[in-house]
Amino acid sequence: MQLTHKILLITGIGSFLGLRAAERAIAQSIRVRGLAATSDQAQLAEQLGAQVWVGSITDLALVKQACVGADVVWHTDALNDFNAAADELYRINVKGTLNVAHEAHMTGVQAFVHLSSVIVYGVHFPDQVTEDNVISGDDNLLCQSRLVAEQQLLDTFRGLPDFSVTVIRAGDIYGPAAPSWVLQPLQLMQEDCFFLVNGGQGIINHVYVDNLIDSLFLAVENEAAYGEIFNITDGERTTWQEFYTWLAAIAGQPPPASMPALALKAALWLRGKSLGIATEAIDLLNRKHTYSIAKARQQLGYTPRVPLSQGMSQIATWLQDTSGISRSGVLPT
Repeated sequence: MQLTHKILLITGIGSFLGLRAAERAIAQSIRVRGLAATSDQAQLAEQLGAQVWVGSITDLALVKQACVGADVVWHTDALNDFNAAADELYRINVKGTLNVAHEAHMTGVQAFVHLSSVIVYGVHFPDQVTEDNVISGDDNLLCQSRLVAEQQLLDTFRGLPDFSVTVIRAGDIYGPAAPSWVLQPLQLMQEDCFFLVNGGQGIINHVYVDNLIDSLFLAVENEAAYGEIFNITDGERTTWQEFYTWLAAIAGQPPPASMPALALKAALWLRGKSLGIATEAIDLLNRKHTYSIAKARQQLGYTPRVPLSQGMSQIATWLQDTSGISRSGVLPT
């Protein structure tokens, strides 16, 4: 299906990813609407030209209003919080996803793309793990909520006539203003609270935001994607040391120091809530392996267009344009 002049609904449109996806889609003459959690987020999307409903994906009536008349849904909304309670993770990640898919199907949406995460593999997985590998989720509530959402979505809606469902397992999303892997680390660097875990020798399976959005377009345009699951990363093997030494340099910060994982977990146990970081996040920084994107290359036609060098260049430009952080060391407010 070609998206030009179609109506696209983006859940989580007010997020870093959602706003960039809306911007890309509108630039291609796609009529964009969205669901945003707050009026402030909605306003940002509306300034781009999107029509926005404010509320939760757990509100069936609201979801139905947003879905009526739409041709395609990109479901990007999710709760990615290791500290969240099990019932809240289920309510948003599982029930919320099924709510959106159900209303999309009932109102005549033709294509539904669910943005999942490579977090479903947990932290212990073989190198170049594929979509067909058995997944345990490492008994982690967040990992398992994302996995159950995928499973129930595909079990319920895969193979239905006139309603295609595709799952995208995104890697570590970065880019200008990316909250988890760019903005928060820069803030911690300024406070002298940022440390590499065990020397930063773990692997960041980064995906530049525009590369990820490319895969969302392909998931709709390429019928070979319908009913399938795809890992999406930049396909590069990069250590956290390489990534954050580079980020620190363009932000005018010294190379980050290192701390043993156990010491960092102890520190987070004391300050984790105030920093907004869970101790489980340390395990993600210790991952040793990469995810295979061979299936996405072959079946989806996915090719990462933006390498890490170009992505870092885009971040450097953003930092300079916002507040001169690369020179003054001050984050935008």
